[in-house]
Amino acid sequence: MADYNQQYYPPQGGPPQIYPANSQYNPGGSEPYAQQYQPPPPQGGNYGYSEKDQEYERFKPKKRINDPVFLVLFLAQLAGFAVVSGLALSTWISEGGLGGGVGGNSTGNSVTLNSHTAYLLLLVTGVGALFSIIYLILVRMFTSIIMKVTLILSIALNIALAVYMWITKYYSGAIIFTIIAIVSILAFYGFWSRIPLATMLLQVTMDVANHHKSVYFVAICGLIAQAGLAVWYVYTVTATYAKWTPGNPSCTNYSGTANATITGATRCSSGAVAGLVFFETFSFLWTSQVIGNICLSTVAGGPFGAWYYFGPQENGLMPKHPTRSAFIRASTLSLGSIAFGSLIVTILELIKLLLNAAQNNSDDAFGAILACVAACCVGCIESMVEYFNRYAYIEIALYGKPYIPAARDTWRLFKDRGIDALINDSLVGITLTFGGYIVGILSALFGYVYLRSTKPSYNSDGQYTAPVLLFAFIIGLQCLLTLGSAIEAGVSTIFVGLGEDPQVLAQRAPALFGMIAQAYPHVVQGIV
Repeated sequence: MADYNQQYYPPQGGPPQIYPANSQYNPGGSEPYAQQYQPPPPQGGNYGYSEKDQEYERFKPKKRINDPVFLVLFLAQLAGFAVVSGLALSTWISEGGLGGGVGGNSTGNSVTLNSHTAYLLLLVTGVGALFSIIYLILVRMFTSIIMKVTLILSIALNIALAVYMWITKYYSGAIIFTIIAIVSILAFYGFWSRIPLATMLLQVTMDVANHHKSVYFVAICGLIAQAGLAVWYVYTVTATYAKWTPGNPSCTNYSGTANATITGATRCSSGAVAGLVFFETFSFLWTSQVIGNICLSTVAGGPFGAWYYFGPQENGLMPKHPTRSAFIRASTLSLGSIAFGSLIVTILELIKLLLNAAQNNSDDAFGAILACVAACCVGCIESMVEYFNRYAYIEIALYGKPYIPAARDTWRLFKDRGIDALINDSLVGITLTFGGYIVGILSALFGYVYLRSTKPSYNSDGQYTAPVLLFAFIIGLQCLLTLGSAIEAGVSTIFVGLGEDPQVLAQRAPALFGMIAQAYPHVVQGIV
């Protein structure tokens, strides 16, 4: 538990504020954890209340549909996925799903994936959800320890990957991971010195969530939605392979006959399968991004945003049902803006997947190196865009902005605060992301053990082990990241609130504000 037994001297002088020792910060406001700290007079920026701020107009988004073009595009692709899925699944189900079930080791078609895979990944989803919940419980109990361990392990992993690639003479990857390892080592001290404050912010966020159970409800609903989408995607891809792969029973009935177009213009061919699976993967990635970002916007604009601007429910200022209101805004009026930002990340992710495929299938060493370098660069850009977008979605959730204005204000926030001011949030992200990799690996391990135990006919030579384990890893990773995104949104919401209206936290939670102001004195001024 964080130690608040320290002094904070207000920027304009005055007696120090004393925080109680060995005490848990209470976001409900039932105990006076510090004297009420009165902010200094305005020194520029938007510090201090205006009449409009006193009425909390900034936290009342306008009721208008933002970015309608991207809203239409998103709904259109989702409808397209549903149509393709319906065509594939109808044939697959009518033919008995090609056999294969839980634990079955000899049934099913041996040409391609069958329903055995779908059952396997359905079990993996449950295992991934269980591991995710256990990890978050451990993070709340041992926040500082886990944060330190994950920071050290992330650096050790970078070094190990660099050494491995030098040993295996994979020089392009070795150079990239060597640079990453050197940068992480140089940044280690700066990150390590911020761990106490990051620990406190994460604990405060989790304590706020404990006072607002809707945070966990949204996270669980998001997890269920992600799991359902993943299962739907897996069944659809499996049915697509079964329906349109040459040599499968469903194709034998129509290939080479006038009935080849009985279910539409798509004929049985490897090209048709590749095109359909590409579209299905694109739709899955985009929809998955949107679901996660709706959850983020709901908790940011609902319980966390309401807590920041109105205080605990006991004060009587918080609007009724903030989570429900925020969800309705995120899934209707702001859905186009969320889809806009999510599409950018989806395109980058697809480009990275294509570059990785080109690297693996290239016979030219120089071309493979170029593809690897390009994939790494795109991956870095994707990570930066995802990080940037999280703050843009919070601006959208809190103030009802379209995506472009929200991105512009987010960039202004980043320029004003600087990279160093984001270290605490980065530490929280590292902790949760590393946990996602752990859950993903455990889920893939479960999938591997299941495959080895059941020995399905389609995998008699082990040719489908790698893609099945990849699916299992992605499902486990998504389970933890979906739950963790709800908690991470709280830390990011506090940061956005500090940038836009720091005086609110100074009056609402002086002990918390004092700790942050000690580490970042510039935070007592709102961004210009």
